[in-house]
Amino acid sequence: MKLLLKSATILDAKSDYHRKTVDILIENGVIKKIAQGIKTKPDQTISFKNLHVSRGWFDSSVSFGEPGFEERETLANGLDTAAKSGFTSVALNPETYPVLDNSGAISSVKSKAEKHPVSLFPVGALTVKAEGVDLAELYDMQQAGAISFGDYKKSVTNPNLLKLALQYTQNFDALVQSFPQENRIATNGLVNEHHQSTMLGLKGIPNLAEELQITRDLYLLEYTGGKLHIPTISTEKSVKLIKDAKRKGLDVTCSVAIHNLLLTDELLNEFDTNAKLLPPLRTKKDSKALINGLKDGTIDMVTSDHMPIDTEHKKVEFDNALFGSIGLESAFGALNTIFTPEESIDFLTRGKERFKINNTEITEGNPANLSLFEVEEDYTFGPEHILSTSKNSIFLGKKMKGKALGIVTEKGSRTV
Repeated sequence: MKLLLKSATILDAKSDYHRKTVDILIENGVIKKIAQGIKTKPDQTISFKNLHVSRGWFDSSVSFGEPGFEERETLANGLDTAAKSGFTSVALNPETYPVLDNSGAISSVKSKAEKHPVSLFPVGALTVKAEGVDLAELYDMQQAGAISFGDYKKSVTNPNLLKLALQYTQNFDALVQSFPQENRIATNGLVNEHHQSTMLGLKGIPNLAEELQITRDLYLLEYTGGKLHIPTISTEKSVKLIKDAKRKGLDVTCSVAIHNLLLTDELLNEFDTNAKLLPPLRTKKDSKALINGLKDGTIDMVTSDHMPIDTEHKKVEFDNALFGSIGLESAFGALNTIFTPEESIDFLTRGKERFKINNTEITEGNPANLSLFEVEEDYTFGPEHILSTSKNSIFLGKKMKGKALGIVTEKGSRTV
């Protein structure tokens, strides 16, 4: 199988082809030739106006629903959505029914995705049924293909349980995730605790709920050792806490959801349930700190935090709506409004190392693992841009710059 990418501008700062516009010939999943004006008869040609390519993008927090919530999203359509959104690999959250808390469940979702061009890496639940009581079969799940362990959007209430997890996983060099929220502070809050929540009469989740949990988790990490990942931080002080921990030499990483970089709790004025997110949208001061933390390396990666929710559970009263927004389709276009294309690509790829995923260089002889995109088009994100089964996007009506066009990997290709 010969595939030819025509007139593609490569953005790969570590490649000799960085910023060069070339043709890329791929045979049986391997990059065979990179040059201008390649003359061959390919089985497939991919050509777009203003085509750019980079190393494949990775999203560390994606939910698809299947098994159990197929009405929200299936694995097949979710992977197609990821591919057309430019992602060559995704980490699948264990928020399914049943929860991905054993080796059989991990093997099942991996087998369903094995032939798709997007590589799917399951996150195993940290505790049985994600109930926070007993540790799940962590080692067995890792052997089956789990790349880390955490209960999605559920904090580890029992500090001793997290201590045991950090100690136990050192035996097989595994990564533990801990969602940053102290539930006894957050209680039944719905949005950021600030003047907006007071004016709108909505129960708030204070910054303290996140920062207190992070402080506790970092103390535990300092005591136990091990590897800790804190997903989707959202406050200015959280950035400082993690920066200080890294200076101490603790093995900690963190991510930020793209919507927390660009959007604030001012969006709550219309009581749009798409703006009901966890962690909640915070203030401009927090967003600025998150952007700076991403730029200086304190925050290790961005995520779409893609969470499809069906209409029945989203288009309801604000109090009753489920938390979450889809985000794969809008990820690059949103990032590219506040960062350069090179910065956006860096933020979408540098999380791979933490999750032990190959970050393949664009060079002859390497397996193809390419994200395809364009960087210039300005547009408003609308329903026509949504590929997911669920339509709960926080970015509807927001300005975008640049679009994902698809992917090419050693397992195949998908384009818009």
